[in-house]
Amino acid sequence: MDPQILTIILSSLVAAFSLTLFILTLVAYKKAATKPLMAAIGSAIMFAGALVSICVPFKPLLFIVSMVFIACLIAQTAIVLANSKNDKYDDDDIDLSFPDFETPLGESKVSPDISSTGRKYFMHAAECFSDDSNLEKLVEFINKSLIEKTGSDGGMILLLDDFDDVLTVKSLEGSFPPPYELPSDLPHKELRVKSNMRYARLELTDNILGEIASSGKSELIKDALADSRVFKNGPEEFLQPGSYIFIPVTIKESTVGLIALSRDNGKSPFAESDFDTASALAKFAGAAINCVYVFNQIQEHEFLTKDSDLAAELQKKITLKKLPNIPTLSLGNYSSMSQGICGDYFDIIPARKDRISFIMADVAGKGINSLMIMVMLRAIVRLVVNSKQSASTIMEWINRGISKETSVDHFASIALINYDSVEKKIEYSTAGTTPIYIYKADTKEIKKISKMSEPIGVENALVYENEQMNVECGDIIITFTDGLVETINEDGKPYTVSKLTKLVSENSNLTGKEIAKLVQNDINQYMGNAKQHDDQTLLVIKIQ
Repeated sequence: MDPQILTIILSSLVAAFSLTLFILTLVAYKKAATKPLMAAIGSAIMFAGALVSICVPFKPLLFIVSMVFIACLIAQTAIVLANSKNDKYDDDDIDLSFPDFETPLGESKVSPDISSTGRKYFMHAAECFSDDSNLEKLVEFINKSLIEKTGSDGGMILLLDDFDDVLTVKSLEGSFPPPYELPSDLPHKELRVKSNMRYARLELTDNILGEIASSGKSELIKDALADSRVFKNGPEEFLQPGSYIFIPVTIKESTVGLIALSRDNGKSPFAESDFDTASALAKFAGAAINCVYVFNQIQEHEFLTKDSDLAAELQKKITLKKLPNIPTLSLGNYSSMSQGICGDYFDIIPARKDRISFIMADVAGKGINSLMIMVMLRAIVRLVVNSKQSASTIMEWINRGISKETSVDHFASIALINYDSVEKKIEYSTAGTTPIYIYKADTKEIKKISKMSEPIGVENALVYENEQMNVECGDIIITFTDGLVETINEDGKPYTVSKLTKLVSENSNLTGKEIAKLVQNDINQYMGNAKQHDDQTLLVIKIQ
């Protein structure tokens, strides 16, 4: 046969083989974890080479080398395709279990059964995100599963109350002889004892549960009757302790509660394996409870943020936007809130020709609580100042109105000043610590004219004093909240009343607005880089 014809035939076969191998390697490339890149490149080169060889004279050596190369490519591709199924990821092969970790005794790893139970804790924790009461359901589920996995007769889970520093019982299941002293007047009836235990609050000292929670160390007590720390409450069978497991519930190395398991007297005591199981599940329990705590904190923060934003918006609506233009007075004010909702409130109400009322108030607390009192205070004041009643009577009416509110804290310090432009005199009354000072232009002296008294909201029947004073052109009346004079500088020293009154006296020739601006600049300069800790409000009334 003609060599050239033979070359064309063989080259065509090589081209067909190499094209087939190229397609197979592409399939393998998609399936295999280890990609057969070299096989794909090699087959592509062989295909191109075969096409070229059709057009060139026959070369025996090149032909032999090509055949060997093809054989190698076939073998590699076959191996890749055979292993591609094993290399492919399958959902069933993904390990969804929790990583194994050692128990406190370092003797064993977490079994698949324990890991599965731990996952259920987190599934129950997720349900708490939609229902606040489900934290109790989570704790009950944890308690029941611990009893089941350790072969206990009863179990108790207590969580730490951060505010009172006591352990409170959140779940009580089965037979659990109390290892602490019961109240002396409690009848030793099983139902009565169990009811008492369900609502128990235990100090962190003077009882074994509190002491173990405080120490943060788990304990296995095989013979509770021989342990002096376990209190023996009586001879009744249901009060006889047998064996206990106590494990603190920890979150980030901080104890948040205690798991307590019991096995009845007369039965085989807990073994080390039971203790290991309980210890492992306690870690899952702590993590699940922490998820709920973190979610609640985030939810509370979000609620408070929305709460604060809404309250701040409402406060803007009731805050005096612009000082009224009163021909016989030169007015000025300075107000700065520390954070969130301002607890300070001031108002100027031109009630009648012979009465212009000025109110300065410092409401106790922050947030919605202070805003509620502020709104109530504003409504009462604006309703009654138009009457002919004295300042002290108006103050007593305000107090009665606020004192009746029992759902929130309702204390406030108030200064009320009524100015009579016809008679050129002021009538005033104060409740609490909000002061009134007056600078007399004739003597060039400034002094406090208000007296200390009970704030509003303390008692419904309080009586406040009414004072009057004639004023002249050039006199300056100031009232302010304590946050102004208690402003701290970088050295931790307060601004003081004396600095404020001295600044007013030395600049008595300025207008009320200019004096207020001067005080503002002086306080800001005094503070420097120090943080403002309280609201600051000043009202300046200069007689013209």
